[in-house]
This record gives sequence, structure tokens and C-alpha cells, in this order.
Amino acid sequence: MALLDWIAADHDLRLDGSVVRLRPHRASDFLEWAALRETSREFLQPWEPTWPSDDLTRGAYRRRLAAYTQDMERGVAYPFLVFRRNDNVLVGGITLSNVRRGVAQMGSIGYWVGEPFTRQGYTLDAVRAVTAFCFGRLRLHRVEAACIPSNTASQGVLIQAGFAQEGLARDYLKIDGTWRDHLLFGLVSPNPES
Repeated sequence: MALLDWIAADHDLRLDGSVVRLRPHRASDFLEWAALRETSREFLQPWEPTWPSDDLTRGAYRRRLAAYTQDMERGVAYPFLVFRRNDNVLVGGITLSNVRRGVAQMGSIGYWVGEPFTRQGYTLDAVRAVTAFCFGRLRLHRVEAACIPSNTASQGVLIQAGFAQEGLARDYLKIDGTWRDHLLFGLVSPNPES
């Protein structure tokens, strides 16, 4: 067992979907994570912030884990890796970030899937598992997500997961080196008490 595998906040946190299982990153995930990100680089980069030159190195991964641990301890973000349940193969990642409490009680979801695993329902199942976690364990009232207008696959995932398109944010995020407009989606808890 790697050192960071047991000191990470909520290291036993697991979310189960129908076909995927989600859990926080571990140091021992590095090789599988880096390999999937590298083989999917051309597929992922048009939808993501520019990758740092050392993004797929072990040192950068350690820094990522340290930041994730701090975020989870503070309750402001919950980053998960997504594994296929039947064989425990890594298929992608999903993060609940920007968790706000007080009068907001909301957070934002972002996700990625490795190119070999697209259009197989894994991302939809992961989004559903995280929204259940948001409205159940975290008792959030609202979850938001955003995607580039040309990313019709991501729009489909969000709509199938129950999100409603709410608007367009101009120059919302810097993606692949360019400020890009994003469609905004939201989902409100089915429990009016949350």
C-alpha cells in the first residue's frame, strides 16, 4: 500500500453506479491514470485546460493528490476516478468542485472519459452516482455543470442525467489555451428539504 493510499481524506469513500465504481485517487493509480490520459491526449485536450508540460509525471501526480486531499478535507471538492465495475479498469474521472455552503448549498461537476471508453454509458453512470452523493450524503441543493457548445456528447450526458440547460456563459473557461463560451446546466435536488 502506498503512503498516500491511507492518509488521504475519505480514503474509504466509494460511490457505486450501475456499471461504474468511483473512489478518490490513490498514489498506486498513477501508472494506469497516466497511461489512459496519454493514450487519450488528442481526444481530451480540445475539451480541457492546457496540460502543464509535466502533467503526466509522477511528481505532478503527487502534487495533484496533495491538492485533492486538502480539498476533500476542507469539503470544497471531491475528485474521483471512475472504474468499470465488472473488471475494475479505469475509464475516466469526475470531480465535484467549488462546493459552496451557506445559502448556496451547491457544487459543480466536471468529468473526463478515456477515448477507448466513450459512448458506453460510463460517464452518465458516474454523473448519476455523483449527483446522488451530492443530494444524499452532502445534502446539497443544486449541482451545476458546463460544457463547450460543440461538445454534443457532454450535453447529452447532462440532459440524460436530468440536468436542464440554463444559459450560455461567454468566455467562461480557458480551454486548450483559448477562452471559450460554455453552455450552463443545472440540477436541483428532488428533496425540497435539502
